[in-house]
Amino acid sequence: MHASVVIRSKDEAGRLRLTLASLARQTVAAEIIVVNDGSGDHTSAVVAQAQSPSPLIYVTHREPQGRSAASNAGAARASGDVLIFMDGDTLAAPDLVEHHLQSHRLRAGVVVRGQTRHLRCTRYLADPEAGTPMPDEAARIARLPPHELARMRVTRADISDHFDGILARSVEGIYPGAGPRLLYELEMDALLNHPGCEVLWAAAAGANMSVTAAMFREVGGFDAALSINEHRELAFRLCQAGGQMVAAIGARSFHMVHRAGWRDPLVEPGWEENFYRKHPVPAVALLTLLWRSLAPSPELPKAARIGSLPALAEAARRCAGIYGIEAVRAAHLQFLIIADAR
Repeated sequence: MHASVVIRSKDEAGRLRLTLASLARQTVAAEIIVVNDGSGDHTSAVVAQAQSPSPLIYVTHREPQGRSAASNAGAARASGDVLIFMDGDTLAAPDLVEHHLQSHRLRAGVVVRGQTRHLRCTRYLADPEAGTPMPDEAARIARLPPHELARMRVTRADISDHFDGILARSVEGIYPGAGPRLLYELEMDALLNHPGCEVLWAAAAGANMSVTAAMFREVGGFDAALSINEHRELAFRLCQAGGQMVAAIGARSFHMVHRAGWRDPLVEPGWEENFYRKHPVPAVALLTLLWRSLAPSPELPKAARIGSLPALAEAARRCAGIYGIEAVRAAHLQFLIIADAR
């Protein structure tokens, strides 16, 4: 069994260099496919200079086409039996590929989610190795004493010789904050302790996820109409087709976070309606209530909060037969008000 790692990247050349360095140090070699989704920076030079013991395929889009289209373009060039999806600002632990492949060898038909961590120290740096600041953070970086900037940097030498130091600086969750940490914990809890939960697709992680190439092609790949939460929508279809979400303990990725440019699914327009239009089921309508439940939300009554994936599944069962996002949410709240009155 052989893996292909598909990396989607747009305007993050300094970080992509480190991503590729981490994949060059894998305990099991994999084919590497970089999809440059319309970058305006020196991504092409970074890919050309990358040193990789494995084949490296480079796909370029003249204009940005979005995460889903970029992922599909990379998968179309892949020769591996297993596709591992990553982002161009994410480091792979040295045994990430090995753990993904092991999960697929242990059981057929799985959709694998690895352990996702983040590096908060990179949030001001466009190039964490050189210490180059983000465009709007130059003044902040200029004020830092050299020893503080040194602690923020991540280098190829760190990756090759001191990866334990990167692990020590990282924290669970894709982004900083209590909400992302709680989300990570409840997702992993569901995958590890509730394997029969009907909504495990909601625990998919776009930057550390794998599926067999055959299953990916069978369900038609990512939905090009979605460029946020596209990984959960794909996982939904894979599970509908008989796949099973599982966690790969040890398959650790490290997101080099950034203060600007990230997209919040709670405020990003469009994706939720598109997702629900394709899959008009209560769990999809209630998904954002789960996320809002992880942080104080004045607009969300305490009784309506959903604190786990099994709780999401139970709420969806109660709303079976109800259609429309707002109708499902209203029914969920009404049920809890009646139950509380009793």
